[in-house]
Amino acid sequence: MRTHTRLSTLWLFTSMLGQIALLGPLADAVCAGDFASRVISYSMGTNPANGFTNPLVALGPPERMTGEGIDPGATTPFQPCFLSSEVVSIGAGGALTLGFNPPLRDHAGNPFGIDFLIFGNSFFTDGAYPSGVVSGLASDGGTVQVTQDGATWLTIPMVLADGLFPTMGYVDCEPYSNTAGLTATNPHMPVDPALGMSAIAGVSYEELVALYDGAAGGAGVDLASVGIAQAVAIRIVVGNGVVANVEIDAVSRVNPLTHPADIDGNGAVDGADLAAVLSAFGSASSSADIDRSGTVDGPDLTAVLAGWSN
Repeated sequence: MRTHTRLSTLWLFTSMLGQIALLGPLADAVCAGDFASRVISYSMGTNPANGFTNPLVALGPPERMTGEGIDPGATTPFQPCFLSSEVVSIGAGGALTLGFNPPLRDHAGNPFGIDFLIFGNSFFTDGAYPSGVVSGLASDGGTVQVTQDGATWLTIPMVLADGLFPTMGYVDCEPYSNTAGLTATNPHMPVDPALGMSAIAGVSYEELVALYDGAAGGAGVDLASVGIAQAVAIRIVVGNGVVANVEIDAVSRVNPLTHPADIDGNGAVDGADLAAVLSAFGSASSSADIDRSGTVDGPDLTAVLAGWSN
């Protein structure tokens, strides 16, 4: 039965090749849709950091190296990015709104239930400089809001935009390395959100790297915390009054641990996923756009067949 189903599917796919121009295999490189795709709006507020008011720097991946041309170094939880070409500052009463295409999704396969990550320039203070022993967290805060329709905004509880967890660019760097490492961290994998400062305080840098477990850090957000299944945009808001400004580097989607072609998140790549691709073929902004190219097309069909499990 399993062989018959696979052969039938292969026949269907082959019969469509004359009508569909395949654009190639799924790319291993980072897709544009993995990060915020556009700046919807930016209100700098009353006290942004001088010169740090270009919101476009919040698009794309988080910084792995910082200070180039001034004081270069690898980005670590003790050594955050700090250039005006790397972070945008939001002052008191300001806000930064970023869009995602395709939308962020509350996916059952996302590790720890986290759906996206916000990278700022928070950092751990060092209780045994330069050894890298965590003694505290320097964080500017910032409220996180999300929308599934572009009209109604919901506030994420208990998450600071520029807070836990400070960015780690490489697995194999020291706390204050001035050169890049060889093994990059994953900006689409969250740190275990169960880890709070009480669990991190006092750990050595080697122990901290182990706790990050290959992740690049970032403040993790679960869309289910406000009862929505997807978000087309996120907004970072800074309150009025005498408050610190907030610096933002990047926002990334979390990749599910399941196969990317498991569109419905049921743990298998099967007929339901094939049906989702076929029904959405040629459309944009769909969960069936597996490679996040902007269109459901031939490579998405290829991905389903490559990951077929039934």
